[in-house]
Amino acid sequence: MNRETMMERVRAEMPEKRWIHTLGVMETAVQLAERFGADAEKAERAAILHDVAKYWPTSRMELIIREKGLPGELLLYDKELWHAPVGAVVAESDYGVADIEVLDAIRYHTSGREQMTLLDKVVCLADYMEPGRAFPGVERIRELAEVSLDEALLAGFDSTIGFLLAKGKRIFPLTVAARNDLILKIREAEQWQ
Repeated sequence: MNRETMMERVRAEMPEKRWIHTLGVMETAVQLAERFGADAEKAERAAILHDVAKYWPTSRMELIIREKGLPGELLLYDKELWHAPVGAVVAESDYGVADIEVLDAIRYHTSGREQMTLLDKVVCLADYMEPGRAFPGVERIRELAEVSLDEALLAGFDSTIGFLLAKGKRIFPLTVAARNDLILKIREAEQWQ
């Protein structure tokens, strides 16, 4: 599927405000990819599709989680997580995306994971810091992203975890694992400096 057709179809799946967010994620993902050496075309494709299922009814997302054998533990956590793995399934089945790197970047853009790929990090961070985002700490994330993908992403996960703790919500284990993995990578990098 060509880029324009994909964009038209994705735009039809969401309200205008979310489409503007998607455009911001696309632009930011390309910038981050170019800055840190990721594939900008793959970053843009994943960004276009990252929220394709965000506004689907939870019953529709739950059905896909169950039917496609996605991790059942997703259903025990906040429904805000569901659209990412469901979106990866939809990107493959409805939009013809076969590239596992792009699918994984969509799949893990909300939770992160251990051993995140460069593309995973770029798309996840772009979602955190696109120009339309305005939350406490986003400017610091943007500043860190000028020099360190890992440190900026760590600040993003810290922000999410802090928010969830303040709301008394459960924290998805992959997010904790992703954060811990980033800390190890940052410490290892510091030892070699």
